[in-house]
Amino acid sequence: MSLNSYGHLFRVTTWGESHGPALGCTVDGCPPNVPLEAPAIQHWLDRRRPGQNKMTTQRKEPDEVEILSGVFEGRTTGTPIQLMIRNTDQRSKDYGEIAETFRPGHADITYWQKYGIRDYRGGGRSSARETAARVAAGGVARAALAELAPGIDVRGYMVQMGEKHIDRNRFDWESIDTNPFWCPDPGAVPEWTDYLDWLRKDDHNSVGAMIEVVARGVPAGLGAPVYGKLDTDLAAACMSINAVKGVEIGEGMAAAGLTGRDNADEIVMGESGPEYTSNHAGGILGGISTGQEIVVRFAVKPTSSILSPRRSIRKDGSATEVVTKGRHDPCVGIRAVPVGEAMVAAVILDHLLLDRGQTGGVRGQIG
Repeated sequence: MSLNSYGHLFRVTTWGESHGPALGCTVDGCPPNVPLEAPAIQHWLDRRRPGQNKMTTQRKEPDEVEILSGVFEGRTTGTPIQLMIRNTDQRSKDYGEIAETFRPGHADITYWQKYGIRDYRGGGRSSARETAARVAAGGVARAALAELAPGIDVRGYMVQMGEKHIDRNRFDWESIDTNPFWCPDPGAVPEWTDYLDWLRKDDHNSVGAMIEVVARGVPAGLGAPVYGKLDTDLAAACMSINAVKGVEIGEGMAAAGLTGRDNADEIVMGESGPEYTSNHAGGILGGISTGQEIVVRFAVKPTSSILSPRRSIRKDGSATEVVTKGRHDPCVGIRAVPVGEAMVAAVILDHLLLDRGQTGGVRGQIG
């Protein structure tokens, strides 16, 4: 199986399976002399860690990261950084009954059709467990951004769960870290809590979600106009996250319903340079950052592992019904928030390094 890497100069390769002894990543291209120690990466992994509350899977993994290479005396050396996270709470017996059965909504059937072999214990490489390695790599990216471009801040949050939306008039940045949904609307949290409780306990079901990630402080000029578009790489990075089925930049799909007059972000000259009266473009024009907030939004499908029986087939083609046992997220979108943040941070660092190599930071002057 190839294609386990992403990035250009800041390049990440993830490895490992959901129920193997460990998983992790190799981070290549991180600049030298970036302050980095395990606790800095652990902070971000703890945000994604399973079993922290009743709204997520009850698999208890400490997700403790180990730095095996690429760091000396608390600083990166410029050589490949190897990160490892040991699996400690696998329950592979939960998956014994599906060894010969394809779970509806999962990658079981496509993996078997392509490779003729699959790790049925939790999904192997197709498991959302793989995203722990992405979050670890995102921790390295954030450390490098803090050193090279300290004004950049990447924050994610949930704006929709099923048919329930936040009220943007109540948007509060401070509330994001105070509830299990990473929800910026404190007024929505009680309703979302009751809904998800009912869904997992009584309806034996799951639900999808919409995640938004905003990168603030990104300078103008990152990206390239044709095949190296910043939004192309952001979309690909977010689309590669398990269970993601759609990605938008700025207005995204809603732009199809706008007129040119409504959609065009007007430009005025401010004291420090160009300013925009709106941000329908999501901070990117022609594949290049404008200096505004970069806004990425992605849709996460409902968790396919549910206790409601679904029709399927076995390897021999015979019909069956599947009830997925084990410990699963009723809304996998909750733990997708730190994963989306990590992917956006990695892409922005990658493009920052690409820009330094191509232009050296030279910019066309305005005013």
